[in-house]
Amino acid sequence: MTEATTTEHILGVGGMTCNGCANNVKNALSSVAGVSNVEIDLDGAKATVQTDGQPEKNTLESAVTNAGYSIHEPGASLDLLQTITTPKSMEFNWNDGSVWKQSAHNTKWCLIGCSIGEFATLGYYSYSGLTSELTLYSNMWYFYAILPLINGLITSVMLETAILIRGQMDFSNALSTALGMSFISMLMMEIAMEITDLLFTNGELGMNPLAIPFMLIVGFLTPWPYNYWRLKKYGQACH
Repeated sequence: MTEATTTEHILGVGGMTCNGCANNVKNALSSVAGVSNVEIDLDGAKATVQTDGQPEKNTLESAVTNAGYSIHEPGASLDLLQTITTPKSMEFNWNDGSVWKQSAHNTKWCLIGCSIGEFATLGYYSYSGLTSELTLYSNMWYFYAILPLINGLITSVMLETAILIRGQMDFSNALSTALGMSFISMLMMEIAMEITDLLFTNGELGMNPLAIPFMLIVGFLTPWPYNYWRLKKYGQACH
């Protein structure tokens, strides 16, 4: 029998800013039929892929871009990439599909984390009647209005930490990275969702089930452009 031929491809991968990103790229490449081994060099911004002769390199590159990352010449450092990039392409723009996809992925997990704490707190308000007698816009009303935002931020950081640990990051670094993710983005999301709920409850602090799908939509769309801008311009925010 003829032995299978092992082929090695080295791909330059852009947009990887943490171990979670590296794990995403590794999983995307490993899922391609014919791939036998994948090694990710986060600092070198590249992936070394061993295959049995198939698939073609462009198939591997498509797997990377479909996961929300970019392809460049292997071995090119950030400084070199900036040097060889034309001024026009270095300008910020809103039409990078891979960045929109990656920022949507980031926003999705942030939304799930924020929703757990905020929805649970508002649901408890409705179940217990704790806030039913509060005077609208009184000091106590504001106190209980802020509490769902705080709880949402806490559960979001907890979920982000768990995701990063699953991506092979130790707890200390995972927690530090999660805390360093955009507070502005999470707060925008939390405020947008709670305002939407208040429109349905006429200012009463609680959970209106009819508001949930609208809260999720608004919560996703509000910070998404900001997350795109942050990822495109600074390469920040990832899983």
